[in-house]
Amino acid sequence: MQTKKKANFNTWLMQIFLGCNAVIMLYPIFMMAISGFKTNSEIFGKPFSLPSSLNFDNFLVIWNTTDVPRYLLNSTIVTGLSVVLLLTMGTMAAYALARYKFRGNIMIYLFFLSGLMLPLRLAIIPLFIQLKYLGLIDSLLGLICIYTAMSLPATVFILTGFLKTLPSELEDSARMDGASEARIMVQIMLPLISPALVIAGIYTAVPIWNDFFFPLIFIQSPEWKTLAQGLTSFFGEYSINYGVLYAGLTLAALPVVTIFIIQSNRFIAGMTAGAIK
Repeated sequence: MQTKKKANFNTWLMQIFLGCNAVIMLYPIFMMAISGFKTNSEIFGKPFSLPSSLNFDNFLVIWNTTDVPRYLLNSTIVTGLSVVLLLTMGTMAAYALARYKFRGNIMIYLFFLSGLMLPLRLAIIPLFIQLKYLGLIDSLLGLICIYTAMSLPATVFILTGFLKTLPSELEDSARMDGASEARIMVQIMLPLISPALVIAGIYTAVPIWNDFFFPLIFIQSPEWKTLAQGLTSFFGEYSINYGVLYAGLTLAALPVVTIFIIQSNRFIAGMTAGAIK
């Protein structure tokens, strides 16, 4: 009886702790969102209060009089294509490393892991020279190549760990039925690691979406700026329209938050895979 009461107390204590942690994490996002409905005078006069009215003027200014829709489209293209390339190439590399035994298997895996320890920003000068030689400076394709190369080691690391946990009997039975290696990978193995694909996708998409460093270095033309880079144009030399800025930040955070909410069940399933046998 005492043990049951203690377990219930620990459960309630953990729920209170998690609830407080959720409030602390979500409060800045909530304040950013409601500040997008305020005027500058309201933001400075009552920074922690709710807006006096549901005013969409800041969002209309962002959408109609600025280049934020173009920046949003550029970020969507860069992030979407980068994640597609990452999941495609990362899945093939991870599948070969996890499901096949060949000479050099461990060395290739360690080569991918070394990419997690060497930040690509350290090689910014030779990278700039290489992209200039390839004609990829000031283009979205150059950013896509950079993000794909930068995030591929993490993708391979995540997917390899999940693929190693799958039983080999699945492949053996499929081969006995005459299935090809490609069909085994696509129709049998990939559906089983869909939570891992969601984890890898979100884990790589968020840094790419929020990145400011590489667009600042490689993008000069205004029409090719990404959202993180384009929002800096709202910081004026002498004044800042904070209401419009908060509206832009809210629009920037909305796609990532929406995708995470939609895929939250798969994300949690992937994070807890293997915790319970």
